[in-house]
Amino acid sequence: MAGMFSIGEFSKMTGLTIKSLRFYHEQGVLTPCRVEVGSGYRYYSETQVDTARVIAQLRELGFSVADVREILSNHSDDADMVERLRLQRNAIKERIKKDRDIAGLLDQIIVHETEATRTMNQTSYAVEEKNVDPCLIASIRMQGAYRECGKGFAKIGRRMGRFIHGKPMLLHHDTEYKEDDADFEACMPVKKGESSDEIIVRELPGGRALSLMHLGPYEEIGRSYEKIMKHAKTQSLDYHVPTREIYHKGPGMIFKGNPKKYLTEIVFLISSGA
Repeated sequence: MAGMFSIGEFSKMTGLTIKSLRFYHEQGVLTPCRVEVGSGYRYYSETQVDTARVIAQLRELGFSVADVREILSNHSDDADMVERLRLQRNAIKERIKKDRDIAGLLDQIIVHETEATRTMNQTSYAVEEKNVDPCLIASIRMQGAYRECGKGFAKIGRRMGRFIHGKPMLLHHDTEYKEDDADFEACMPVKKGESSDEIIVRELPGGRALSLMHLGPYEEIGRSYEKIMKHAKTQSLDYHVPTREIYHKGPGMIFKGNPKKYLTEIVFLISSGA
């Protein structure tokens, strides 16, 4: 047919795949000038070449198919759509920022899980004495069941997100186990930050400490407390509250994970007994 091109020929001329041309036809963005009854063969005119190239350019600029349809209906010159282009630029910048935030979050997960695996493979699971450095923390003091600490970690994460600089920890202010009225602090190490009505930013002191890695579910951590307390008694060491639990590996940000692989470090600051 004179002046008309098959979909294959039109594809070659415009750089759009046959699949794309069929899709744009279905979406009402670029309708062939002729479709044969029965065979369904599509034919395009030479005047549609420029339209096809405009569609390709708009798609490369990140416009959706619906946007392209609207633009083709209402604009015919770049100058007519400067404001539309400005809005698209701003939307893309916002997406880039969001993607950057997501990439940062992925980096956190990768680093956290890699360090946890390395620690798991290297630890002896024996009581060790070490020096603990002081660190800046953001904390929320709470009273209730230990399982409620997740709410505290979530609040700290939302407010201090980009300043968080270490693994979550729980400070236990009780000298005994309490089921529903425990006194504890959910904490996150931070690079910097300011206190608010609920979240306190302060320095957590360091010093000599006993450390023991607990591998397994939180429900079984009592046996590790027994082990570290027996060691302190045997060595005539006094330990101080608050004691600490540092969560090297727990429920992940994506999967809950296997509780048998949870890795919790128990830390007691100590001094020699009388």
